Amino acid sequence: MRQILFAGVIGMFLTVIGTPLLIKLLARKGYGQFIRDDGPRGHLGKKGTPTMGGISFILATLIAYALTKVLTGASPSLSGVLVLFLMAGMGLVGYLDDYIKIVKRRSLGLRAKAKMAGQLIVGVAFAVLALQFKDARGLAPASMKLSFVNDFGWSIGPVLFVVWALFMILAMSNGVNLTDGLDGLATGAAVMVFGAYTFIGVWQHQESCANAATLTNPNACFEVRDPLDLAVVASALMGACFGFLWWNTSPAKIFMGDTGSLALGGALAGLAICSRTEFLIALLGGLFVLITFSVVIQVGSFRLTGKRVFRMAPLQHHFELKGWSEVLVVVRFWIIQGMCVIVGLGLFYAGWAADK
Repeated sequence: MRQILFAGVIGMFLTVIGTPLLIKLLARKGYGQFIRDDGPRGHLGKKGTPTMGGISFILATLIAYALTKVLTGASPSLSGVLVLFLMAGMGLVGYLDDYIKIVKRRSLGLRAKAKMAGQLIVGVAFAVLALQFKDARGLAPASMKLSFVNDFGWSIGPVLFVVWALFMILAMSNGVNLTDGLDGLATGAAVMVFGAYTFIGVWQHQESCANAATLTNPNACFEVRDPLDLAVVASALMGACFGFLWWNTSPAKIFMGDTGSLALGGALAGLAICSRTEFLIALLGGLFVLITFSVVIQVGSFRLTGKRVFRMAPLQHHFELKGWSEVLVVVRFWIIQGMCVIVGLGLFYAGWAADK
């Protein structure tokens, strides 16, 4: 369990002290945020705030994980490395998008096809590798069965699994990206979900089927390949995002950009797939799902009826235009996200207890 503590503390320490250095570097190069003219008027003052801050917590997470392994003498697991690969790969796609948007002064960043191609390449590579390299128990990092608290149903096969994994990766990445519209909103919400996955990893490790001989009820065990190392990755992410939030909360000194939002979405999807909690992530990350649906509803309503349901989508901007302050929206949305995590963890425990 020392690994979890080390990973979280190191991740937080690195972003707390490293993010100001990144802010100065980005400000010196003039890598500032582009602000939409049709958004809330209060956002116009944020123009020029350094972005691409996701670099900070991506590097902090990778370093925290590596240092934790060195300090504790533990070996990295394939599951943990794959989740980090997915996070870094999606972050690289987001970085290219941010770079073109800011440095090349092209407001839309990467072309839609190029951005999608990058996400598909990273996602397919993760999904294919996650089905390989089985351990002594015959477990790969991912399973071809669908899952909620544990695997259920029948195998969907490798092709459908890759499609399903891509859907999850793209959905979570775009969900975090849409949520990242107010100071600290996406970062704070992500901290809560990574905290939940730290708990889930520890619990799955304690109740692993690998320890079936010592469990009171082997039928209630978890068939997850590397649960403890997934908890270490989640802890590193939680700590790194927590430290980044010090600088990202209102008034933000730096924004995460697509670099950070795509990376966080990829990490969330990777943790869900490797921990066999694929449908549970929709509840644990309920705020991201809610905000994504607000955009779907807005676009669908406008195309079908010519009318808008919300004053502006994503949902957080609707409440801003209704007169809520930015801080009020963020805090109330954090409360919603906290409730989603509590309910999600409750269902996770209930699912395990029901098997007992």
